[in-house]
This record gives sequence, C-alpha cells and structure tokens, in this order.
Amino acid sequence: MTPETSVVERLKKEDIKYVDLRFTDLLGTWHHISLDASRISAEIFQKGLAFDGSSIPGWKDIHESDMLLMPDATTTRTDPFFALPTLSIICTVIEPETGIPYNRDPRSVAKRAEEYLRSTGIGDSVHVGPEAEFFAFDSVRFSVDPYKTGFTLDAYELPSTSNAHLNGNNLAHRPRMKEGYLPLPPIDSGQDMRGEMLSAMASMGVTVEKHHHEVASAQHELGIRFGSLLPIADAMQIYKYCVHNVAQTYGKTATFMPKPVYGDNGSGMHVHQSLWKGKTPLFAGSEYAGLSKECLWYIGGIIKHGRALNAFSNPTTNSYKRLVPGFEAPTLLAYSARNRSAACRIPWGPTPDAKRVEIRFPDPAANPYLSFAAILMAGLDGIQTKCDPGEAMDKNLYDLPEHELKKIPTLCASLGEAIDALKNDSAFLKEGGVFTDDLIDSYCRLKMKEVHRLAATPHPIEFDMYYSS
Repeated sequence: MTPETSVVERLKKEDIKYVDLRFTDLLGTWHHISLDASRISAEIFQKGLAFDGSSIPGWKDIHESDMLLMPDATTTRTDPFFALPTLSIICTVIEPETGIPYNRDPRSVAKRAEEYLRSTGIGDSVHVGPEAEFFAFDSVRFSVDPYKTGFTLDAYELPSTSNAHLNGNNLAHRPRMKEGYLPLPPIDSGQDMRGEMLSAMASMGVTVEKHHHEVASAQHELGIRFGSLLPIADAMQIYKYCVHNVAQTYGKTATFMPKPVYGDNGSGMHVHQSLWKGKTPLFAGSEYAGLSKECLWYIGGIIKHGRALNAFSNPTTNSYKRLVPGFEAPTLLAYSARNRSAACRIPWGPTPDAKRVEIRFPDPAANPYLSFAAILMAGLDGIQTKCDPGEAMDKNLYDLPEHELKKIPTLCASLGEAIDALKNDSAFLKEGGVFTDDLIDSYCRLKMKEVHRLAATPHPIEFDMYYSS
C-alpha cells in the first residue's frame, strides 16, 4: 500500500472529518486550508490543490496568482487541537503550468539543499538538531497607534510581579533576573505546560526528548531529537504550532520573538549540524577537539558567510537586540570547544557519532527551511574551498582586550546590515540551484520593508533620551 492510499484508508477507518493542508511562506509562517474528508482521494497527491499565491507575502503577483499545494503523504498527522477529527498534511508548493516546485517555496529549498549535498559526493545526509527557546506570558498588550506607542508584558514569573497584588495573594516564588536556568517548581511554574507541549508534539510525530526552564523569567525550551534536514524543519513548524496552542489552553501567550524583554536573556535557536556518509560520521577526526578537517572547513564556511547567513538565521529587527555582548548570544564569528560565547561551538561528545557543530547565533524567528539550508550551503562551500577557520578561541570572548577583538570578524548588528551582506554574498547559496536570485530578491524586499518601518517609527527610548533636549 502506498502512503497516499494509506491516507485515504485512514480517513475511512478513523472517521476523519477534515484534512488540513499546511504550507510555509518566505517569512516562516504556517498557512492552512481545511478540506472536507470526502474531497480527499489518491488523486489529490498527484494533481494537488489550487490556491491564491498572490495573497501570500513575497510570492505571486495578482496576474499570475494560481498555484498548487502538493500534499506530502509521509507527513500526515492527527491534529490534537481541533474539535473534530482532523488530519494535517504538510505540502510543497508547485507551479501549475510546469509542475515543478515553486522556487520561492521554503520547503522546496530545503529539499534542493539535501539533493545538492548528495550531488557533491561529500556526504549523503546532514543531521540537524535545533534548540528553540520561547517566552510564555500571561498578558501582552501593545499599541502602534501614532499617538500611543508602547507595550506591556505580564507574567506571574516576572520579577516585576514581586510586589503585585495577585488576587490578594502573592506566593513569591519566581526566578530572579537571569537566574531562571533549571529551577524546580514552584519557582519553575511552567512544568506541566511544557509537559503538555511535548505530549502534543509527540502526538504529531515529533520525536521529543526533554523540556526545562530557561535563564530568563517566563522563558522555556523543549528538546527534540535530531534528524535529517527536511523532517526537522517540518518538526520545527510543529514545535511552534504546539507551543502556541498549548500555551493558549493554559491562558498564556507564547512568543518566539528573540528579545521581548530588555536586560534579560533573549531566545535563541542553537542549530547543531553534522554530515554523514552512510553510517560514517564525517565530522569526527584527529584535529582540534577530535574534529575532522572537513568539519573545520565546514566551520570555516559558516564563519566566512556568517554575516550573509544572518539574513536567514536572524531575520527580524528584534533579532539584533539579542545579539549583544553579555547574554550568551554570540557577536563574534569564532569557534571553540564548549565556549558558549563563540558563534560556533563544539559540544562535548563521548563517541565519534556525537561530533557536531553547534551554530549559536540563529534565533527561533527564523524560517527553519531557509535557515537550516543556508547554514548547510555555507558549510559545504567551506569544505569545497577548504576554508581555514583560523585558530580556536578557547576563552571568554566578551572579556577580550580591544586589540584582540579587532582581529575577529563580527556578526551583523542590524537586519539592514544582514540584508546588505546577503546581497553581496549569495553565490554560495545558489550552487546547484538551491536558492535562486528570484527568491533572494523577494526575501530582501520583504525584509527591507520591516527595516524601514522600524526606522521611521519613534521609539519610547527616544522620548526618555531626547524629549527635554
């Protein structure tokens, strides 16, 4: 029985009412269309479903709006949040006239990146393990009215609630600023919520491993098991979906904004990657920290293209409020074994299978398909050009003297810088047709709108600094 036939049989056997077709846009947002189960036959997996591509940011113009969703039968999962029995299926996006994947479809980019890896002969697969953090607040209020601009965050765990009257009874147990890493309840108030998030993810086919409180107040992390690039990018979309919806059932609101709170740690998405050829790990060897030359060259490629990678790995104006010294997020393009202030870290591992690179600068606002693929392409370019990453930096990079700091390349300081870096350094992404000029240009246009919007808007801090000048 084919996967497509199996889906159709499952609809009847489990009395499924709806099938939810889901796809991802350039910005990483998940979209969906719900079909009555009676509409689903094996034919839809060959012919797809038409939709309006002109209504998706950065995609089609209105005169060429017709596009097709092509469901991937291997991604079928039961949705745990809908009231009526519903199967969700992840789709790729197809050009209806040619039948080929749309070049601006992020999922298709991830597929092409894996195909390109195999075509190089370097390896057969890339293992990816993301670690995405998030905040869960009790209430978030914001206004962008020209005459009333600002925001207010509230959560039981925030230090600001220490003197608040909470139904006349403040129980006091909460993390102090930057001291929220791994406390037990009652200081950790999110234990049960995170457990339900993991359970929801597992019910949707994600292999889960752990959950814990993070360093900032009201900040959390869920752990999923590593896997090949495309399924893990799919899993990150499920991760975000489950986090948002379980938080909602707890009367909370979750956010993957990299830096919603000034003065406390932001949310990162450290991305672990390793290359394999069959069952052989290609990153294990006899060089620095037990790495292979190929792994060091891979790191060299990431350092070489790090600023261009920022456009995909740190894709919001808010991302660069996290990439500042002193909060574990790296600002310098260097590598080290176990040093968390370096952009690329080599985690300790007891066996050759565990040798990998942890890229520490990405954040969870990133489109997982584009960011994972872009990092892979940078690393492959490093291997192909034997890019020397230089000497490892086995010391706290935040404490380096000025004359040493000047020798180390830096990550971008703003989204505008990152977009400029991408425009000037994109050839490595276009190898094998993985990324196209069309996609990169459309993405840059979308992101520059965000840059210009923020740049033109007065900020509350400016009133504090300049109002009485």
